[in-house]
Amino acid sequence: MWMLEIPPFLPFFIGALIAAITRGILRNVIMLAIPILSGLHLWMVPEGIHLQFAFLDYQLITYRADKLSLMFGYVFHIAAFIGIVYSLHVRDTMQQVAAMMYAGSGLGAVFAGDLLTLFVFWELLAFTSVFLIWARRTKRSYDAGMRYLIIQVLSGVILLIGTLFYASEKGTLEFDYIGLDGIAGWLIFIAIGIKCAFPVAHNWLTDAYPEATVTGTVFLSAFTTKVAVYTFARAYPGTELLIYIGAAMTCFPIFFAVIENDLRRVLAYSLINQVGFMVVGIGIGTALAINGAVSHAFNDVIFKGLLFMSMGAVLHMTGKMNGSELGGLYKTMPKTTILCIVGAASISAFPLFSGFVSKSMVMSAALETGHNWIWLMLLFASAGVFHHAGIKIPYFAFFAHDSGIRANDPPNNMLLAMFIAAVLCIAIGVYPSALYSLLPYDTGYNPYDATHVLAQTQLLFFSALAFVWLNLRGMYPPELKSTNLDFEWIYRRAFPNILQRVFSVIWKTDTAIRQAFLLKLNQTLTFLSRINKGTSNLLSHTYPAGSMVMWVAVILATYLILSFIH
Repeated sequence: MWMLEIPPFLPFFIGALIAAITRGILRNVIMLAIPILSGLHLWMVPEGIHLQFAFLDYQLITYRADKLSLMFGYVFHIAAFIGIVYSLHVRDTMQQVAAMMYAGSGLGAVFAGDLLTLFVFWELLAFTSVFLIWARRTKRSYDAGMRYLIIQVLSGVILLIGTLFYASEKGTLEFDYIGLDGIAGWLIFIAIGIKCAFPVAHNWLTDAYPEATVTGTVFLSAFTTKVAVYTFARAYPGTELLIYIGAAMTCFPIFFAVIENDLRRVLAYSLINQVGFMVVGIGIGTALAINGAVSHAFNDVIFKGLLFMSMGAVLHMTGKMNGSELGGLYKTMPKTTILCIVGAASISAFPLFSGFVSKSMVMSAALETGHNWIWLMLLFASAGVFHHAGIKIPYFAFFAHDSGIRANDPPNNMLLAMFIAAVLCIAIGVYPSALYSLLPYDTGYNPYDATHVLAQTQLLFFSALAFVWLNLRGMYPPELKSTNLDFEWIYRRAFPNILQRVFSVIWKTDTAIRQAFLLKLNQTLTFLSRINKGTSNLLSHTYPAGSMVMWVAVILATYLILSFIH
């Protein structure tokens, strides 16, 4: 049936065009209808290749559906719908068009069956998402957006070069398992790693996401890093290097998130932490580990979106986002507080919440494959995420000291979006079989094994106890009015300072050379003018003007004759 061959990104691109030319209720209705109708259509799509054509000597597969791509396709539609509901109060055409294009680009990437198509949507992800940052229309957002765009485009350039090498080495552009066998595999690996926020290459995320608009950050948290997780799961399953990179990703953000004041920046670090669990699962590469990585990506889109929405609601209603300036909001924002706590419980992997049924798969896979040290790192990371996302976010935003702010709960559309996400977090946690039925492999995994439940409950209990003890003793890092830089200090502070000093020396040297040259030139011209003046006086006394004209004519005629002969 030809309807099944319509790629999922197409309705979103059409929706972006309609959003650009419509206004008001009509625009909102159309934007809401697109993810619903497109999602229902995708639900009926069978596995297989649905759209391909020849390009030069290669077969381009622009639409391929299988268990892995469909899993991400479903959650991207859910994320788009929730994000659109959350942004219904917005009257910014640029934001709404960019959001639809961005969601469509994410869908195009996960259903791409060849590397060239993947590259096209890879770059579209960058160019469409940056407008969600710039839409805030501040100098900080513009600067952060420029840094974000440069790094994202660099990732795309590396991906394109890797694709060309891959086509040369393998004679095909098909996007499936690649591995690290040749230079093409390494280049594509690096390109995906940048988009996945690998350590050292992660600052585009922590720099840009907190500077985006209230609604833009919700969309940003759902697509870019999850597309990278998908591509790793497709091209590099079982790559051992990913285990160690992922383990580092789970741990290092904790130290920065604990001291960070901007609560949306805390969530940005937390996003890297959660992606780390997915990367570890892909690196382990067993059926259980891949299921854990993919299901955790699915859940993270929802519970991380819920946390970003709750903090966005606080920012929307108070105009503040620093923990040092908030507190006591539970009194006047009770609904937002409860919904935020649901998100916090989910990301912390409380039993009966969505994070528990997916994160435990990755940790179990680490133990089953003998990666005991990795399991300990994941255990430490689990405790850490409970500290900075499960406790710190709701505590400093809604409780802690009373800031005196008496803001109300946000508009109903924002509450509805958060409510939908919260219901999904609880439903998946209570009934994980619905999620497991969508996974690539059937492993018969049961998350509610007594050992898993007791171990996780004990971990959460002692983590909460540690937070309370540190807070009462005044040893927990205070919320300071500051901006913390980690590796981005290199290109935001060190490089500009070094370049400023280098160019300062260059400009001084250049100025000195120019002045010396101009001085010598002036002296030479003065000398020549004096000689010329003396010669003119001599000629004017020796030869009449008519003689001078004659000699000039003779010289010109001689020059013309010689030119003609030559």
